Amino acid sequence: MNSQEYIEVAIQIAPFTEENAEIVTAEISELPFESFSSEDPYLKCYIQKELYDAGALKVVLSGLEGYGFDIEWSANLIPATNWNALWESQFEPIVVDGKCTIKASFHEGLKKTRFNITIDPKMAFGTGHHQTTFMMCRALLENEAEVRDKVVLDMGCGTAVLAILAAKMKASKVYGIDIDAVAAISAYDNARLNKVGTRIETCCGDASLLQRNTYDVILANINRNILLQDIPTYALCLHKDGLLFVSGFYVEDMPMIIGMAQNSGLQYVSHDSIDNWCCIKFRK
Repeated sequence: MNSQEYIEVAIQIAPFTEENAEIVTAEISELPFESFSSEDPYLKCYIQKELYDAGALKVVLSGLEGYGFDIEWSANLIPATNWNALWESQFEPIVVDGKCTIKASFHEGLKKTRFNITIDPKMAFGTGHHQTTFMMCRALLENEAEVRDKVVLDMGCGTAVLAILAAKMKASKVYGIDIDAVAAISAYDNARLNKVGTRIETCCGDASLLQRNTYDVILANINRNILLQDIPTYALCLHKDGLLFVSGFYVEDMPMIIGMAQNSGLQYVSHDSIDNWCCIKFRK
């Protein structure tokens, strides 16, 4: 049983927008928070009790002055909870275009598809943002010929759904990188659960780790601000004719993302959208 006490930090943002919430999330991601949820006017952040450092959080939040919004915050202890049971109640399986099923180990009796992925969700990484996960999986499936026998990077890998799918599609090597150590461990465990652990290497860190290798395909399902920051690095590390797929932002953010990619030597190819979430394909 996975029972653990957590601190919930509720950050009130005025004015509240998804963009402002993303800015706050990006800034405090350097601290060991495990999950975030936006509930206007709050960004709620969760961290294990023993890892919570109020002083460190105060320093980071004080650095947000000048962004054009005000914040107030409070922290409260959440009683010990069986997080696995909570995720089991919330995690629904996903089937992508009839070709790929993403499920948890407790889902039984599902119809098999061509690619079947089993993940064990953690407290931090449930199945939120189905739209972006769905679109990134669909992008991989639509580009199977350019994934087979290639080197793939899953940037911001989380539970490693995309890395696992790439490996099952016969990529020669897949790297998964996440800034959160809990995610990197989760990715490692899930790769082995899906019997593709020998072809997936997971690391904890940021885009600076990309310079260790070059890649044929880069997958980045993160958020707009991190993408704008890191797209130039992705471009440098892509082979000529390599592909970059990005998601985790809204349709109205497309011009910004495309502009940064083009300035970095990448060419827009196509895009997909579901419920105002967007996924874009670029080629170097």
